[in-house]
Amino acid sequence: MASPVNVAVVQMDPQVGLANKEGNIEKTLSFIEQASNNGANLIVLPELCNTGYSFENRLDAFAHAEPVPGGPTIEKWMEKAKEKNVYIAAGITEVDGEKLYNTSVLIGPKGYIGKYRKTHLWNQEKLFFTPGDIGYPVFETEIGRIGLLICWDIWFPEVARILSMQGADIICSCNNWVFTPPPLFDESGKCMATYLTMVASHTNNVFIAAADRVGVEKDSKFLGCSLISGTNGWPLTGPAEPEGETILQASIDLSDARTAPIWNDLNDLVRDRRTDLYDEMLGYKLGTKFPR
Repeated sequence: MASPVNVAVVQMDPQVGLANKEGNIEKTLSFIEQASNNGANLIVLPELCNTGYSFENRLDAFAHAEPVPGGPTIEKWMEKAKEKNVYIAAGITEVDGEKLYNTSVLIGPKGYIGKYRKTHLWNQEKLFFTPGDIGYPVFETEIGRIGLLICWDIWFPEVARILSMQGADIICSCNNWVFTPPPLFDESGKCMATYLTMVASHTNNVFIAAADRVGVEKDSKFLGCSLISGTNGWPLTGPAEPEGETILQASIDLSDARTAPIWNDLNDLVRDRRTDLYDEMLGYKLGTKFPR
C-alpha cells in the first residue's frame, strides 16, 4: 500500500521572553493552518518554537517551561491537529519535576502521541536542560513510522542510524541551527546542517523533514535553510533562504523508505552492515531484528 503524505516544514522566528510566548504559540497555529490549507498532513515546526531559545538563566527557562503532555501549548496544538486532521512535530520547553528538557513532541488527529528529549545539548543549553533520557523512539502512526531528532543531533550519525534501524520512514528534525565554523554558507547558499541532513538521508535511506528557525535573538543569528530530503539524500524542496519566514512542502510516498535500501542486485544497505564488528555501544546488538 502506498503512503502518500504531504509534508510541510515551517521556517519561523519565535522570540524568547514571557511577553512573547503567547504570540509564538499563535504564530505556530497560524502556520499550521496555512500548511494544512495547502494540503499538508504532516507539519514540522522548529526547536523550542513556543518559547524562543536564548534564556537569561535557569530560572528564566523554568518560567517558560510547561509539562508534556498537559501544558497549554500542547493543548492548543492538539486542538488544531484534531480540527485540521494533521500530524504536528514541534519543539517545546518541557518541565518535569525539577528537570528541564529540550523536547520535541508528536501530535496527531487523535491527540498526543509521544515525545523525544534532546540527547545532545548545544552550548548554554547545558546550563538549563537535562540531557534526554528516553532514547530514540519511533512512533507508529496511520501515515507511517515517524522518528524525531533535534538540531545538534544531526551532527551525530548514530541518531539518524538508530532511528532508521528502528524502521523510521521519516525523521522530523526540529532545529535552531546557529553558529558553525565559518563559512556559515557555501556559494550555493547551503549551510553545513543542510549537507548533514542530506547525508543522513542518503546513508540511511530515510526521508528527513528539517524545520529551522530564522532571525536574531540576543547575540544568536539563526541560519534558516530548512529542507525536506529524499531517501537518496537530495532535497525534495529547499533549502530555504537564510532569512525570512516561509513554509516548504513536498508530497512523498513514505513507503519508499522501506524499499530504498536495496540499491542493486548485490548491495542492500541494511544487510551490508557489519554488525558482527560494530560495538554494542553504537546501538547494535547481534541477532537484533529491525522493522525493515
